[in-house]
Amino acid sequence: MNCEDEFPMKSHGSLIRTIAAGCLSAVLLIGCVEQSDDTIVVGLSADITTFEPGMISSRDNSNIARHIFSSLFALGPEGEHIPELAHTLDVTEDGTGYIYTLNEGLTCHDGESLTAEDVAYTFNRIADPVNRFTGNAPGFVFTSIGFQNAEALDELRVQINIERKNPIAFGLITEINVHCKDSYEQMSLDEAATSPIGSGPYKLASWTRGSEVVLEKVREPANFERIVWRIIPEASTRTAELIAGNADIITNVVPEQVDAINESGRAEVQIVSGTRRMYLGYNLSEEHATLPGGDAIQDPDVRRALQYAVDVSTICLQLLGVECERATGLVNIQNANPDLTPYSYDPELAERLLDEAGWPRDDEGIRFAIRMQAGQGRYVNDVNVVLAIAQYLEDVGLDIELELMEWASVYTPLLRERSMGPLFFLGTGGGLWSPIYDMTDIAQVGSGTNYTHWSDPRWFDRWPDLVNTDDQDEQRAIINEMLEVFYDDGPWLHMYFQPDFYGVSNRIQWTARRDEYIEIFEATLR
Repeated sequence: MNCEDEFPMKSHGSLIRTIAAGCLSAVLLIGCVEQSDDTIVVGLSADITTFEPGMISSRDNSNIARHIFSSLFALGPEGEHIPELAHTLDVTEDGTGYIYTLNEGLTCHDGESLTAEDVAYTFNRIADPVNRFTGNAPGFVFTSIGFQNAEALDELRVQINIERKNPIAFGLITEINVHCKDSYEQMSLDEAATSPIGSGPYKLASWTRGSEVVLEKVREPANFERIVWRIIPEASTRTAELIAGNADIITNVVPEQVDAINESGRAEVQIVSGTRRMYLGYNLSEEHATLPGGDAIQDPDVRRALQYAVDVSTICLQLLGVECERATGLVNIQNANPDLTPYSYDPELAERLLDEAGWPRDDEGIRFAIRMQAGQGRYVNDVNVVLAIAQYLEDVGLDIELELMEWASVYTPLLRERSMGPLFFLGTGGGLWSPIYDMTDIAQVGSGTNYTHWSDPRWFDRWPDLVNTDDQDEQRAIINEMLEVFYDDGPWLHMYFQPDFYGVSNRIQWTARRDEYIEIFEATLR
């Protein structure tokens, strides 16, 4: 591992306690200010990359875009289907046609009327292979529902056609940002990425890369005239800006700074049990199988052995400041297979299983070398979590070549290409409203969110049965069967569901959601 100087590891009893908290002194340097009553400021930990609806792939990016673009329907925190641009959804008898009826009088930010033609254009443009979009919309939503095409039936009715019946298509379609045909037909792809013409309550006023995004109100619902999204990668600086009054909401508060915020008299920390699945992924592509260590992780026996090598409970307690139940797969705990028990921390068993799998230690104590890649600044205390995982893996004989990368400009492009690894650290957004939604990350071998290239037929061959049955008991049995395969031989080293720490100024009223959606529409001054 290359990062000992950044993170000096001690015995595992005092694992990872070496993070400095300099936020209070930083407050003295920054100074306190009063925000304008018509402006709210949100401090994000990671930069964004684009406003192209077909390329957006991170939650921070989509949170900002959510205020610029509207959807046909939205999903509430518990999976409620909430009308937005459309007021009615009808599904054809065979389950492959979704017919939305739009509200009257809708307009785009360019002043043009927003009609069914714009909606159909949005879907077809995102799917157009000429554009080569690789974001969440084409890579996750469209591959998951088998999107075929969209057509305007009349001025207010649009039909979305999908390849096959899908029990969660209505929820997936809510993730598509509707944009406006007249303007986008006149823009290049580069212009579309930087100058969005949306359908939502706010429009883009300015974007300074690596610094801030400013949105201005154009319609309701919006309680503030202006939203400023500031990019503040350093955790202690985010905390200092919140306490100083320069930010109203900050993301990814690190646990050791919670007390400083709560005792400041100016803000409090909201801690929610999040739905983001954190894992160490194995890139099983043919290309990565030729890299050092890539051949070893092709073997499910090796992947299973490594499940026992990492002490997830200690990582949660010492780095996240909370107790957390280790995940058994990619489905949030309340929807998981109840018969599966989280893997225990048992390094002796990990070593024995690695020996049995044909990877004994050599004369220097090394079983195999392997590269591990991770972005930084995106998740709670992510750098130290990654360093801890690497140390645990080294303890059982792996030689880890660790690469920590800037999130937006370096790691995100690798995600889009599904080319990070062979080992990589990632968290993918989940939901509470359906186990199938969480499983849909890996609905197809070629899904844009199957970052591992996993291809086990025991998983993929069951998808038609899963989505075609109307019997809830049968569906649940298939889900449990698939989750057991994922638990035993899957492509993730299971970690935890990320607890989310938001710092919130006392001057505003806002409640954090469990699904990481940051919606400012309902935020108000106290």
